Amino acid sequence: MSGMSSPESGANPAQALDERFRAEIGTLAARQASDEDLGPGISRATLFEVFDAQATSRQLDLAARKLGVAKHGYYSIGSSGHEGNAALSVATRATDPALLHYRSGAFFVHRARRVPGLDPIRDVLLGVVAAAVDPISGGRHKVFGSKPAHVIPQTSTIASHLPRAVGLAFAIERAARLGIASEWPRDSVVLCTFGDASANHSTAAGAVNAAVHTAHQGIPVPVLFVCEDNGIGISVPTPPDWIEHAYGTRPGLAYFAADGCDPIDALTVSERAVRWVREHRTPAFLRLRTVRLLGHAGSDMETAYRRPADLAADLEHDPVVATARLLVERGLASPDEVVGLYDEIGHRVWAMAELVWREPKLTSAAAVTAPLAPARPDAVRADVLRDTTPATAAPSRPGVRLTGSDHRRPRTGALAGETGMTVAQAINHTLAALLERDPDVLVFGEDVGRKGGVYGVTKGLQKRFGARRVFDTLLDEQSVLGTALGAGLAGFVPIPEIQYLAYLHNAADQVRGEAATLQFFSHGRYRNPMVVRIAGLAYQKGFGGHFHNDNSVAALRDIPGLVIAVPARADDAAALLRTCVSAARVDGRVCVFLEPIALYHTKDLHEGDGAWLAPGTAGEHVEIGRARLYGDGDDLTIVSFANGVPMSLRVAERLAARGVRTRVLDLRWLNPLPVGDLLTHARATGRVLIADETRQSGGVSESVCAALIDAGFPGRVARVTSADSFVPLGPAAETVLLDETGIEKAAAELLTD
Repeated sequence: MSGMSSPESGANPAQALDERFRAEIGTLAARQASDEDLGPGISRATLFEVFDAQATSRQLDLAARKLGVAKHGYYSIGSSGHEGNAALSVATRATDPALLHYRSGAFFVHRARRVPGLDPIRDVLLGVVAAAVDPISGGRHKVFGSKPAHVIPQTSTIASHLPRAVGLAFAIERAARLGIASEWPRDSVVLCTFGDASANHSTAAGAVNAAVHTAHQGIPVPVLFVCEDNGIGISVPTPPDWIEHAYGTRPGLAYFAADGCDPIDALTVSERAVRWVREHRTPAFLRLRTVRLLGHAGSDMETAYRRPADLAADLEHDPVVATARLLVERGLASPDEVVGLYDEIGHRVWAMAELVWREPKLTSAAAVTAPLAPARPDAVRADVLRDTTPATAAPSRPGVRLTGSDHRRPRTGALAGETGMTVAQAINHTLAALLERDPDVLVFGEDVGRKGGVYGVTKGLQKRFGARRVFDTLLDEQSVLGTALGAGLAGFVPIPEIQYLAYLHNAADQVRGEAATLQFFSHGRYRNPMVVRIAGLAYQKGFGGHFHNDNSVAALRDIPGLVIAVPARADDAAALLRTCVSAARVDGRVCVFLEPIALYHTKDLHEGDGAWLAPGTAGEHVEIGRARLYGDGDDLTIVSFANGVPMSLRVAERLAARGVRTRVLDLRWLNPLPVGDLLTHARATGRVLIADETRQSGGVSESVCAALIDAGFPGRVARVTSADSFVPLGPAAETVLLDETGIEKAAAELLTD
């Protein structure tokens, strides 16, 4: 081979494993075919299929290592020792969705070969070499994934995919009951594989608990959790009896155990476990005992932390050798035939490796980021306005003027029309309209059903639309978001609620590592449409402290492709929520709808004037990334959002009394920022004050300043923010939060030449 070493050379551990197979099988004596039954449903053809998948997975591991040595490959975490998981592919249907552990290579090979037109050797190697034509990730990562084979790609399965698996199992059945089109049959089984170390992660414990808790209520959750237990997590041993001790006696969770290094046992038990889940529609747990060969990943040297005796014991349980030995001992093939098949597979793998490493790679940031934020604004607009009755609201455009340049107090009628609403009422009204119009919408979260939410925002929705579409969840944010992740895959547009912004951080990886990455690592073939409603920000009176008054959005704003909407008024709440739902449906966008708690029930801009009420009806469309303008002054632009908007408007009125003509720009979208509108209105006055209720460090104002600098804005810029502090209880909160006095003082300083 040009450019690479030959199959006969390579790193010592891989070469030793390869040579050991030939030595073990080559010395066996040929035998006549045995009449002994292989087991229920296990045929000679089945065993050969399993061996072929196992040997192919092994040869792919060897090729990945040698590609890495030759600097042509970039990912060499392997499946060697785990090849018994091919039995799971035999036991499941090719249409059963699978969320796989990164060592489930033999499963992937076997599953892909059941789908006409797929070539698992080429597909896996394209991922290893990060080729742009990789059919699942498009060169972004080496993952086991295939849309035709119903393998949903996972990038680093440290249990983070388990909540999604539970959500998908729940949603497949729910979709069938509600008549929502789904790519999976109603009697599907969701397969989710993971390692023994991951089984200790809080995400795994929470997901299993959610599955059992849901099934306990009589709700179908057909998910099979498979722990591929090799007894070690990188270098930390797992006690041999731990997985059974932790999961083997849990009520409501059927438990199975199989030796993945014994093909008959693996096939028999896997079939029994899958059949149990398919028939009972309840969760089950299968411990598949495996070994780990060739170390954790890459150049990991096991001899630094494992005893030679333990390494030797694992070699004695090599599943590829075990299946090959079974074929010979049952007289189904001669040693030469088995070794010959193994070598022929190896040559096919290497021949493909020689071709694929030359494939072009991604060469531009635009190509890499293309799947992150798909945007079809015209289609989103059409979906927003679909079958809605036009309201009197002005069409979407930058600079909607709701107050004049003299900053007089807006009249109630002018702002609210005949049916003024609060922000909370507008959200409730809009959710009801969406549930009425769109059968694919689900609304759920902690307390959203019977109670109607802590602040009454979802009040009456469950009674009107039923518990199948508006329902309460566990008090577990990972499970809430996992339900949304699965529901989005199954054809829904889920609208989960996280009760408070601070609680999102308990489950941020479900947004960051799962929701936001799926389109990226599947090149848009899989999507996570969802709109996550979060009650947040500060200024609640008489309640809370940090967990109920959290003003930190930094953990959200740096997630690539995430949409963050923050309404300050009822009409914006209605319009932005509709836009988010349509963007999720049309483009598969992951949206966060951040609801300012302190503005939920606000009616007045000034005491008793009712001027913060506004129409919450359908009709207006607000494009993602478009701001809203109040006033048209040419002396100063105050840029703000959420609670800062009414504060800034009151400051603008006081400045107007001193002859200062101010405009207030409500960003409305924190990601992507409305940079175009920001620059337009910054240039209109030449002075920009950013009134930011988030923290000075990591807050929104930093990005606004950066956007102005990057665009070469020549004017003056200042910012006033909340302090770098958690929000304390009671009046002490006023000492660390943005307030009108601070805004007015900063404005006066900025206006001083």
